[in-house]
Amino acid sequence: MTTHAFDLQGHRGARGLAPENTLAGCAAALAAGVTSIEIDVALTADGAVVLSHDPVLDPDLTRGPDGRWIDPPGARIRDLALADLSRFDVGRARPGSAVARAQPGQVPQDGARIPTLDAVFAATAGAARVVIDVEIKTDPRDPDLTAAPEAVAEAVIASALQSGAMARLAVRSFDWRSLVHLQARWPEVPLGWLSEPATCNADWQGPHARPGGSTPDAVAAAARGAPGALWAPAHDSLTEAEIAVAHRLGLRVVPWTVNDPADMARLIRWGVDGLCTDRPDIARTVMAAQGLPLPPAVPPR
Repeated sequence: MTTHAFDLQGHRGARGLAPENTLAGCAAALAAGVTSIEIDVALTADGAVVLSHDPVLDPDLTRGPDGRWIDPPGARIRDLALADLSRFDVGRARPGSAVARAQPGQVPQDGARIPTLDAVFAATAGAARVVIDVEIKTDPRDPDLTAAPEAVAEAVIASALQSGAMARLAVRSFDWRSLVHLQARWPEVPLGWLSEPATCNADWQGPHARPGGSTPDAVAAAARGAPGALWAPAHDSLTEAEIAVAHRLGLRVVPWTVNDPADMARLIRWGVDGLCTDRPDIARTVMAAQGLPLPPAVPPR
């Protein structure tokens, strides 16, 4: 077992409470009380690091300057300059969409814009103990869809350096190329090795993949013994035995995206080192019932 504190991560900010990957979502996570804020990033045409889960604008999350929902398919973020992106409103989900149905407790924030990573670091500067856990969203199967993973990784580092936020930066990805790059160039940055069954192959994990074998072994090999390296598996495919193996290998285990209280309680009993969740408020209730200490809330400024 690791000696790290239990890591309560707000997923995409805290998308069960506020629009995902927005400053409002990050504020909601801080107000609930988390140890980490997980966000997704992409690189614009002019090299800005911006928050977005998808490499294209999501028609179920995005309205144009006229207030109308954009038509599918959305434009690639890598083709748009930051000034272009600032015209879009991402403050609520399209009514009736699957996104809206999945997050019934989300409070809309009309007028919310796609923020830069610089803006996230600035907005969370008062929460020095809260880690900004940046997921690099590249897809090795479609290299033209985004900037190269190494380029995105270096842009994330540049933002953290300029913002004076290196001490509270972590980086994660399903595409392990960006993580291997950071290991070599910026070994002080904590890394999270994301996985789900569909990505446990050489396309995503490169030479470290163990098709049909142990994912914790693959993560440990890729992490090269880095202390406290993080394995972030899909929670619905994670087993208690895998958690035990990961701990023997020196890995922390923080599954995603855990929203059901029964799943939270079960995973805590199994010994996970944290939870990534859309609903950190619910997770805190479960943590308290399990006797875990709670991270302090950070009231809005």
